[in-house]
Amino acid sequence: MEMSFRWYGDDDPVTLDKIRQIPDMKGIVSAIYDIPAGEVWPYEEIVKLKEKVEKHGLKVNVIESVPVHEEIKMGLDTRDKWIENYKQTIRNLSKAGIYTVCYNFMPVFDWTRSELDAPLPDGSNSLKYDEETVKNLDPLSGELTLPGWDLSFQTDELGKIMERYQTISEDQLMDNLVYFLEKVIPVAEEEDVLMAIHPDDPPWPIFGLPRIIKNKDSVKHMLQAVDSPNNGITFCTGSYGADPKNNLLEIIEVAKGRIHFVHARNVKWTGELSFQETSHSVKDGSIDMVGVMKKLIEDGYEGPIRPDHGRMIWGETGRPGYGLYDRALGATYLNGIIDAIKK
Repeated sequence: MEMSFRWYGDDDPVTLDKIRQIPDMKGIVSAIYDIPAGEVWPYEEIVKLKEKVEKHGLKVNVIESVPVHEEIKMGLDTRDKWIENYKQTIRNLSKAGIYTVCYNFMPVFDWTRSELDAPLPDGSNSLKYDEETVKNLDPLSGELTLPGWDLSFQTDELGKIMERYQTISEDQLMDNLVYFLEKVIPVAEEEDVLMAIHPDDPPWPIFGLPRIIKNKDSVKHMLQAVDSPNNGITFCTGSYGADPKNNLLEIIEVAKGRIHFVHARNVKWTGELSFQETSHSVKDGSIDMVGVMKKLIEDGYEGPIRPDHGRMIWGETGRPGYGLYDRALGATYLNGIIDAIKK
């Protein structure tokens, strides 16, 4: 597997110089963060990002993410314009030599948590999701904003979008995803680009919004609906694993040959629909990371993998979930598992 690390650009306190010192680190997972959702990514800007990373002895191996415009997700008449832009971005990425794109189809909000610095018994802190707390939150109040959220919407605009989604069922949202993929995947095939959809996080409805990439059945449906090797998934252990009903090994089996990217993260179940993120260790969380890695290796997965969402340890502060120290420990832990299984 190709060990990789998420980097948020020049403003990221976790610098490329620090990342390259992590043993066996090869890839950088990044994006161009100042381009509005739906707009074409200029080829020249992609090349700048690539060259900046390569100067530090690393390579951009995954783009995470190329955001999907809300009008595509909602299936509005204007979606084809945004889809054409998306196609051009895929062409530009391929021209620059970047061939894996992680994206998601979550309505309005990206990953959601109720607390960004919840304490753990060892004195560190991490991201936490408590279902009862989230049920009582109003996403339009501004009382909760998270690093993955698109904050470009005005409150009244966001309210209208939220209202419209209340009339969109999960089946309709899945149909809109399939429509998008039917348009985009032929271009991805032409350009040798692998599209890797990230699961909903958490994998159940929040704020009355539908969720559609959440379990084995939904993955199977999506892959069969657009049956192309370029149409695949990002296998995120923490997102799928947040739901105790999900069997991660079964999801790997269903997506065999169509997993294009792996996020490795452990979570501790604290309730039926509640969890807190932990270290990657099998002893700290509810996910058998060794079993998951063994299954991926047995199925022949050799693509990019990154340690996802670390704790904040040793007094580090920064972007919640994206500090250096615990993700570096996670990368080393994962490499140890890989080495032990392979040798």
